[in-house]
Amino acid sequence: MSANPASRIPSPAIAFIGGGNMARSLIGGLIRNGTPPQAISVAEPNANVRAALAQDLSVATHADNADAAHNADALVLAVKPQVMKTVGAGLRDVAQARRPLILSIAAGIRIDQLDTWLGGNLPIVRCMPNTPALIGAGATGACANAVCTPAQRAMAQNILSAAGVVEWIADEAQMDTITALSGSGPAYFFLLTEALIEAAVTQGLPRDAARELATQTCLGAGRMLREDGAAPAELRRRVTSPNGTTQAALDSFAASGFSDIVARAVAAATKRGGELSAELDR
Repeated sequence: MSANPASRIPSPAIAFIGGGNMARSLIGGLIRNGTPPQAISVAEPNANVRAALAQDLSVATHADNADAAHNADALVLAVKPQVMKTVGAGLRDVAQARRPLILSIAAGIRIDQLDTWLGGNLPIVRCMPNTPALIGAGATGACANAVCTPAQRAMAQNILSAAGVVEWIADEAQMDTITALSGSGPAYFFLLTEALIEAAVTQGLPRDAARELATQTCLGAGRMLREDGAAPAELRRRVTSPNGTTQAALDSFAASGFSDIVARAVAAATKRGGELSAELDR
């Protein structure tokens, strides 16, 4: 017996403010996971980007933010942190009238800031995805305010998980660390890969071979981290023979203060996240 169409739960209306790469990745993931394109609208000032979104994803596009948001159950703010205050003020009336779930993916912008700019007492999820979301392999940290209902938090989970894994935290103060870890983390990984390639080329390996081997090595190591279940330290021990080549390399890393270098880098990124929000308090 077929299901009664009237009993089906309709997809929530989702509006994206900003149609850049991160928004596109989330939209693409939602559609792949069964959200109908008709349930999604996007506000984007660039006419060429609007046209590409409409053509590639069959979603409604708008030049005006309020036009995209007027019927939204969930409003995804995917704009640069520096313009979020202006964008929020422009959406205040529609946000207060509609009272949608607000999701912000802007680095450094606090929930209380968003709530103030949007008029107050709104359900807000602050989240930080990363660029591997573009291929469905993202890592997103998320934090919800007390206004969010369990149903709204589930809605946020559905939207964000369209692009990868989602890790929820209770303390918003940790979001700047998440930004420094997984938000900025792909750049650290790419930098290490660049350095591996250049080091191999310096040792005489052809660049094409160095790139292929370094890329596949990093991919394979990442998959082992996800699929093996062992701690990173244990996986490292398994590949390290006493007095062998790997041990020689690890000793060199240790002598150069590798762990301290990473700790300082994450601390610097965390500090900058706090500074971004403080700048918008002025």
